[in-house]
Amino acid sequence: MKFRVVKSEAEWRAQLSPEQFAVCRQKATERPFTGRYNEHSAAGTYRCVCCGQPLFASRSKFNAGCGWPSFSLPLDEAAIAEETDRSHGMVRTEVMCSNCGAHLGHVFDDGPGPDGLRYCINSVSLDFEAAGKG
Repeated sequence: MKFRVVKSEAEWRAQLSPEQFAVCRQKATERPFTGRYNEHSAAGTYRCVCCGQPLFASRSKFNAGCGWPSFSLPLDEAAIAEETDRSHGMVRTEVMCSNCGAHLGHVFDDGPGPDGLRYCINSVSLDFEAAGKG
């Protein structure tokens, strides 16, 4: 996949915390129930921590009880890139920021709403912009 925002490993490491780098650039996963946005309920927009692209609206966030922020749909389908993930002996669908390729988490077909999707997203891959800001 080609992404609009491309930086060297050194540039990403300088921009991101060690945990953000591990998750966003090396496809790690934060521990469940530890992320700052897991229980977050303010109105606003969740953006990619790497490039700032808007990813999810707070109105699509729901408590799935899985330990990570969960969303029923992206703000714009074009904001999310998907790829098959065959790591850890499983087959899942990885979701990434379509602008910079940051690993966000995975999407599963056990969510609410008409599409039945659950975007299970690492908090460290997100920044939050409160409604009325920016």
